[in-house]
Amino acid sequence: MTLAFRALLLLCLTWSVYVPAHEIRPAYLQIDETAPHHYEVLWKVPSRGDRVLDIQPRFDESLSLRLTQEPTLLEGFVIYRYHLNGERGLPGTELWIDNLAQTTVDTLVNINLLDGTQSTLLLQAKHTRATVPQQPSRWGVAATYTRLGIEHILLGIDHLLFVASLMMIVRGWRMLVQTVTAFTLAHSITLALVILGHLSLPPGPVEVLIALSIALVSGEAVRQRRGRTSLAIEWPWLVAFAFGLLHGFGFAGALLELGLPQGNTPLALLFFNIGIELGQLMFIALFLSLFALLQKVIAVPRQAPIAASYAIGTVAAFWVLERLQATFF
Repeated sequence: MTLAFRALLLLCLTWSVYVPAHEIRPAYLQIDETAPHHYEVLWKVPSRGDRVLDIQPRFDESLSLRLTQEPTLLEGFVIYRYHLNGERGLPGTELWIDNLAQTTVDTLVNINLLDGTQSTLLLQAKHTRATVPQQPSRWGVAATYTRLGIEHILLGIDHLLFVASLMMIVRGWRMLVQTVTAFTLAHSITLALVILGHLSLPPGPVEVLIALSIALVSGEAVRQRRGRTSLAIEWPWLVAFAFGLLHGFGFAGALLELGLPQGNTPLALLFFNIGIELGQLMFIALFLSLFALLQKVIAVPRQAPIAASYAIGTVAAFWVLERLQATFF
């Protein structure tokens, strides 16, 4: 093992410790009108250990906000419940999140009014304020959940490493299209079944198995480069479909953590999935473009794919052990 290869493995292992895989923990603000100009407010804030983000929702001065019960501690979150009321009501007023600009956390806002109208807003560090629409449209739900889907896949390092491992055992454009399509179809099936309440699995074991799927596929990439063959190498689309069903549980868990708009769940599900596919295609295009550019600039060593596969497998093995410990110990 060369010194450069050892350095690559060490770098990937260190990176796996500090870069959280499959991590998207936005804040969530749910506002339900229970009587004219009276609202029940649920505020879910991400936490890590004893540390809770110091961010709070704020409303127009014509509205009064009061805490109705003590905060509830959940795994990874703290839940606050408020009552909001005022003379003029919420539509047309501005809401914002204090201190959001000092974080990298998104805030998803779902608003349900007595007349049946619903609004979905996305607040971020560079966009901490929004005006509640007086005439909301479904376009807001579609745009918001598409964006969340793109962010989730691009921040879900474990899913991206799985796709990268698949691409290293795929030969030819036709097989690449079949493999990506199989992965998309599979995770779309389980994502829909979980969100619609027809299927469930505990998140801990799912995360362990997702990491294990990356390790297994990266191992197959090494076998292929050494002239061996297997079911995964001959039929990568079949492996993509099988493990795609598993990854769909991970996508569903993230969407459930995000929160879904009441009455627009199918729409949010559809466009979250579309966002995932757009993000996945962006990653594949970037991966292929960078590799083509690298080949033009330097002579890529024949052992480079094997080294990359070992590096990905090392990261995945670390995640397997880390998640096993978090789940069962």
